[in-house]
Amino acid sequence: MPDSSPSPLPEGRGHPQAYPIGDDVATPSLTGEILRQIDENGPLDFAAFMELALYEPKLGYYARHTRQIGRRGDFFTSVSTGPLFGKLLARRFLQHWRDIGEPQKWRVIESGAHDGTLALDILTAIHAISPTAAAALEYTIAEPLDSLRAAQNAKLSRFTKNIRQVANALALADERLPGIAFGNEVLDALPFHLVERHASSWLELRVGRDGDASLAWTRHAITNPALIAAIAPLGEHFTEGHRAEIRSNFADFLQPLSAALDHGLMIWIDYGFAAADLHHPLRHSGTLRTFSHHRAGDDPLANPGERDITAHVDFTAVAQAAMKMGGKAINFHNQGAWLTYLARDWLTGREGHPSAAEIRQFQTLTHPAHLGGKFHVLEISWDPNAAPQDPASLARRLFPYE
Repeated sequence: MPDSSPSPLPEGRGHPQAYPIGDDVATPSLTGEILRQIDENGPLDFAAFMELALYEPKLGYYARHTRQIGRRGDFFTSVSTGPLFGKLLARRFLQHWRDIGEPQKWRVIESGAHDGTLALDILTAIHAISPTAAAALEYTIAEPLDSLRAAQNAKLSRFTKNIRQVANALALADERLPGIAFGNEVLDALPFHLVERHASSWLELRVGRDGDASLAWTRHAITNPALIAAIAPLGEHFTEGHRAEIRSNFADFLQPLSAALDHGLMIWIDYGFAAADLHHPLRHSGTLRTFSHHRAGDDPLANPGERDITAHVDFTAVAQAAMKMGGKAINFHNQGAWLTYLARDWLTGREGHPSAAEIRQFQTLTHPAHLGGKFHVLEISWDPNAAPQDPASLARRLFPYE
């Protein structure tokens, strides 16, 4: 789930002018399942195709193995820099625990935990900083894939007293606890629809059959009510052929997490922008990318199940979905600014005896030319007492047209 195009407008990294047709030989069994569904139901909307390509329980990209992240994998994340990222997240979580009165039982829910490396870094830091908070903590990983659950169990064997795994956060709703739900580079992996502008109207791009064993794009009128509602705010100021990625599933994703927390906080870290920047008319070809062996591609139909598929996050849409469930955005900054604020006490404590390795990690995480400028952080709270430090500034950055 790597960053594919951090520049807010096309004068940064270039975008392809069209998605090519997938004519490579794809994973036969997964391609066969996709073609079978197309034969039964007609062309698949891209969200359904992406669901299969990434999350099919045995053949999907994330089910096949746990080696996607890092130098030997397909992409690099903040977790790959070392344990400092988890240490700083732990400080934010402990700050929230103190803010809500140091409850005797609290919960952290991680989505998209992959093999458990970030959870290990966070739990190690919480135990070191506050044994009291650690003893009260239930660290829940929402993970439906058996292969990843097994990897997490192996990685987190030191923390069996803290760890709980569920296939879906809905399983937690019967026992709401104060705490936090968060994810690092998980929203970008939520399936999305593809739309394209033709004759002053939006059409949906779907995945159909092309011959005996190939996949091809097909264009259709948009009939999905949720998709129609999601594209309505985009407006009409787009040129012929403009493409965009639209997620209509943020509310479905957030609702089980909200139901599991009492006056909870959510923190989402990902690459993306507010809606006005993400859906700018000059971003003609959208942000969809595939990744394999640290190489970006632009053909999501090639080799389904063998490469990551991703697109930037519309943080305005995330915040609006949460607002409809009673939440409110309280913070939205790039990762560099957010982590630097969190690290104030840590940096002060390093004076005179800095760790060269940790300083390098911090620079990579926060430098505008590295991860600090490529990622944004959105905090959403269900605590009636929580409020943004600068409401006007937050509104200008996250909701510029409201």
